[in-house]
Amino acid sequence: MASNLNTLVTVFGGSGFVGRNVVRALAKRDYRIRVAVRRPELAGHLQPLGKVGQIHAVQANLRYPASVEAAMRDSHAAINLVGILAESGAQTFDAVQSLGAGAVAKAAGAVGARMVHVSAIGADENSASRYARAKAAGEKAVLAALPAATILRPSVVFGPEDQFTNRFAALARVSPMLPLIGGGLTRLQPVYVGDVATAVADAVDGKTTPGAIYELGGPEVLSMREIMAIILATIERRRMLMSLPFGLANFQALLLQFAPGALKLTPDQVTLLRSDNVVSDAAKAAGLTLEGLGISADSLEAIAPQYLWRFRAAGQFQKKSVAES
Repeated sequence: MASNLNTLVTVFGGSGFVGRNVVRALAKRDYRIRVAVRRPELAGHLQPLGKVGQIHAVQANLRYPASVEAAMRDSHAAINLVGILAESGAQTFDAVQSLGAGAVAKAAGAVGARMVHVSAIGADENSASRYARAKAAGEKAVLAALPAATILRPSVVFGPEDQFTNRFAALARVSPMLPLIGGGLTRLQPVYVGDVATAVADAVDGKTTPGAIYELGGPEVLSMREIMAIILATIERRRMLMSLPFGLANFQALLLQFAPGALKLTPDQVTLLRSDNVVSDAAKAAGLTLEGLGISADSLEAIAPQYLWRFRAAGQFQKKSVAES
């Protein structure tokens, strides 16, 4: 059987949170990995994830198809992980998540490479959210160029250096209360980044159904209120959970969209929280899930203590970690 070292996989967006986990998973399976990023000089942290010469970074920007085509030369497989949570300048949802995804698929098709495209649960061309519409348009563009491509739609992804659990843990450090947009009733199915990376690597291995759309969720469906409670219990801090109606949250987002770091909140993100983000019954019935791939998903409660410990209050432990308004 041929070694995976003869297979070159180009990973677009490989230096980000999900990307570094995908690169690690591919490296463990002995693939040669080309990481295509806008700033390759900032991707040096990926080198220790593989053997000497196994991982190589190149410059590519999804808004410039020529750079995408150059990054795909001689590749056997392409993985597109590029996505943004908020727009900034030329980095718009449509440019990155729709047109950009299509550019990767066309470049992959031109060299006869197979493709794995990571989208998101909630991708919907009829959604009120521009993020969700762009994700759906990206899926459509990928399948139009490469009908045998695999689409993976994760729910909200958690793990070390995520922009989800770490964000609220950081807020809990400085704020006496945490907001629950829409009362915290929105249901999510948080999925561990390591499980997502395994699914991506399995798809590269050829274990997925060509042209299928998989939905990746963790073992539990949790409301935002329940997730906040888990985060607070993990970092051993007591904070008030304050319900924030959608209308008021949207008004605040008009200002907070310009805020830095953990305080940033955009109107489009508020819109996304109006809908649940969970694996559909149709995906479960078709076996297009983590379980269908034979992956046993890790829970938020099991993994979060491994990296959120740094947010704990020094010398402080409280059995009751949540106070509700």
